[in-house]
Amino acid sequence: MAADHSDTFHHVRDFPYFELPYGIKVELPEIAGFQITKFMVLQVLAGLIVLLIFRGLAKRIASGEPARGTWWNFWEMLAVYIRDEVVRPTLASHDEHGDHSDHGHAAHGADPADRWLPFIWTVFFYVLICNLLGAIPWMGSATGNINVTGVLAISTFVVVLVAGIQATGFVGFWKALVPGMDLPAPVAILLIPMIWVIEVFGLLVKHGVLAIRLFANIMAGHTVIAVILGFIAVSADSSLFYMVLPASILGQVAIGLLELLVAFIQAYIFAFLSTLFISMAVHPH
Repeated sequence: MAADHSDTFHHVRDFPYFELPYGIKVELPEIAGFQITKFMVLQVLAGLIVLLIFRGLAKRIASGEPARGTWWNFWEMLAVYIRDEVVRPTLASHDEHGDHSDHGHAAHGADPADRWLPFIWTVFFYVLICNLLGAIPWMGSATGNINVTGVLAISTFVVVLVAGIQATGFVGFWKALVPGMDLPAPVAILLIPMIWVIEVFGLLVKHGVLAIRLFANIMAGHTVIAVILGFIAVSADSSLFYMVLPASILGQVAIGLLELLVAFIQAYIFAFLSTLFISMAVHPH
């Protein structure tokens, strides 16, 4: 049973090696007592892929001319969508909501939407590439590991704190966690500290859920794929094998295609929620 459990969750488990076809195992080195793992390599690879894609895209649009070619247009389309449909409508200053043009925002460099847009772009594309790498056989899903998504959520939490403190000041940020209420003094003395503690706890919980949501969705998808493929092995000595085999393969293909969609959806959700949390800190109500 222990072996089956390990196999089922193999694609979302970290190892100090890569397993390739034909039983080839590539051991990863240990450097100064620090073990390099598969997910570390995949995360560095994801970062390099994002860097190479957008360095190439930046060179092509630096002159002001539009990027040409399906490959570059695809990545530019995603970047523009995140900017114009997620970050600017959610994070823009209240007097900027009606103007999402490049000219309008260029004239307002201090606007929080453009200030924090690079972070949201980085989060979105990094999570997306990590998710897509998980769709490649013999690789792995780094975002299916709670340690990875936890660090991503902590990064968002730090940005939320910095953005909120920059916008309203250190005291103002923590004070704004409690909404304004017209209460009698005796009631306020008792109630406001309780509400503040609840709001601080809620702030921590929101970012914890951010990590768990991404981890759970990626892990669940790959676990379903592993279970479907496991049906083939279980039925290998059974008369049902030739019925289970095509059904499992079709199920694998269908779930695999769904996983590609989930890769984009979960990257979008993580970026959108990160934007929303920053907006709540920058524009307290």
